Amino acid sequence: MSKQPHATSSSDTPPVSSGRRWALRALAGAAGLGGLYLGIRTAPQAPATAGSAPSAALPPAGAASLPAAETELWAATFERPEGGELRLADFRGQKLLINFWATWCPPCVKELPELAEFQREFKAQGWQVVGLAVDAPTPVRAFLQKLPLDFPQGLAGLTGTQLARTLGNSQGGLPFSVALGADGLVQWRKTGATNLAELREMAASPAAKR
Repeated sequence: MSKQPHATSSSDTPPVSSGRRWALRALAGAAGLGGLYLGIRTAPQAPATAGSAPSAALPPAGAASLPAAETELWAATFERPEGGELRLADFRGQKLLINFWATWCPPCVKELPELAEFQREFKAQGWQVVGLAVDAPTPVRAFLQKLPLDFPQGLAGLTGTQLARTLGNSQGGLPFSVALGADGLVQWRKTGATNLAELREMAASPAAKR
């Protein structure tokens, strides 16, 4: 069976380059974090300290037929800001919207409340939003204390940068969002800020019904 190409979307709000912003924070001398931020610019393949590398095990449903990008995604496990693990495999079978963000990215911060509203509005239709913070643990935890979000978060660190590239974010900009159907396949992706109106349109598209 032939596979339809994944839908893509661009934004009028340009994404923030993760490598450039992380390098600037390193040069600013953020205490205790300079090595981590500089590492994103110079060694993007390095594993994250905040999240673990994808495990070898995959859920059985349809795993053998998944493309490489989706296989890597569903195998990923990250630390939660509040403690415990966020296993993306636990969301298999649901319609999933994953948002890659960082505290130092103004467009990311601006769109987070709209992602939370999408979660509340479309939960009854089977949608689940998950945030993956491409950031160090300390600023993420401090940010979420000020702006609690009612959808799960993972501390993705450097692993998140590489995972986003695998899913189609070739330039590594933030924010980056990707939607997957209940079949486990990517159906929509967006580099740059999204909004509730655009997300509603995405959820109503024929691809979102599968």
